[in-house]
Amino acid sequence: MSGNRPLQRVVYVVSLFPSLSETFIVREISSLIERGVDVRIISLKKSFPGLLQNDASTLLDRVRHPQPTAVALRDTWRAFRLNPRAVWRASIAIIADSWRKPMVAAKSVGALFRALQHVPWLQQFDPQLLHAHWATYPSTAAWALGEVLNRPFSFTCHAHDIFIEKQLLARKIHEAALAVTISQHNVDWLRIHATPHAAEKLKVIHCGVDLERTPLSMGIREPRSMLAVGRLDPVKGFETLIDAMGLLRDRGVALDCRLVGSGPLDQSLRQRALERGVASCIDFVGPQPYERISSWMKTATLFVLPSQVAADGNRDGIPVALMEAMASGCPVVSTRVSGIPELIEDNHNGMLVEQRDPAALADAIKRLLDSAELRHRLAAGARARIEDHFDARKEAGRLHGLMTEAAYGA
Repeated sequence: MSGNRPLQRVVYVVSLFPSLSETFIVREISSLIERGVDVRIISLKKSFPGLLQNDASTLLDRVRHPQPTAVALRDTWRAFRLNPRAVWRASIAIIADSWRKPMVAAKSVGALFRALQHVPWLQQFDPQLLHAHWATYPSTAAWALGEVLNRPFSFTCHAHDIFIEKQLLARKIHEAALAVTISQHNVDWLRIHATPHAAEKLKVIHCGVDLERTPLSMGIREPRSMLAVGRLDPVKGFETLIDAMGLLRDRGVALDCRLVGSGPLDQSLRQRALERGVASCIDFVGPQPYERISSWMKTATLFVLPSQVAADGNRDGIPVALMEAMASGCPVVSTRVSGIPELIEDNHNGMLVEQRDPAALADAIKRLLDSAELRHRLAAGARARIEDHFDARKEAGRLHGLMTEAAYGA
């Protein structure tokens, strides 16, 4: 048992830090630091100039990025000499798992190389736990580092990393000192599709909202304004949103939408908006920093995210943007997909419709536009829901406790 022994040093392994779309990782790390944990970050990819949320900027001195090639080769060789059997075992396991997918195999070996080059530094830092976000390349790297350094590793899995990718997934769940996921839906899915042991091994820790920085705003909002936030990707269902706006236009309902995000569907969504006659009503604003999105959540009439299961099986987990909108007092409409019904109870703290149903989505939007009383009731219920079950600080506290137990082998 960990008893009163503190958790002192943790290393996070992520694909890219900072990443504009992963504010939840920043919040989690910051909360652990507030609890006295010295958290360092290994970013498997080099960062690049661009938009940066304020919280992430305060963590930059804790981040280690890929080193120059000569240094990386030297330190990887040192890692191999430290524990050659572990390096060989990890390499063989990675190739055996992914050889049918050459691109995945190459990226996995690359992640291993980018992880091993940090072993000399890790020996000095002496982490008690190596934790990764995403069950793909970051957790492969953390798992391998744990093998080489004889340190416990843990990981958090989310959505595409389990629904689409299954990189050593059963093995990671079995061997992790702590395996975390963000919804009960994920636990049930992994129990069926990865390993029966997922039911007892996985712990549910929600991604949450920093409520101290997200005050409830129940005041006057911009009339008939809608906000949608998410990557312009099939899983977000923005085609359905545009179709619903076309139906509302045909019914004489005036509505303006600000669509935040970028992605592969950018041009096709713009073309769809033209075809449905609503291009003038949608402002494609691209990716934006958290602070600006937060300010828009405080003024929009409603927030819509019509998530769906994509053709390849990919889907959302529980979108953090939905949580943030609910915390801010912006009434939300979403779909009965994945873990979203664990967040939203229909007609109590938000509205839920079936995926890929523009008519149902249009009806839900119109109901909210037409009833200030409904908007107020749902917004109040949504804030209470976030406070009770999706408070980032509470969830980080639970994670801190589980990490402490994992670090001490409890």
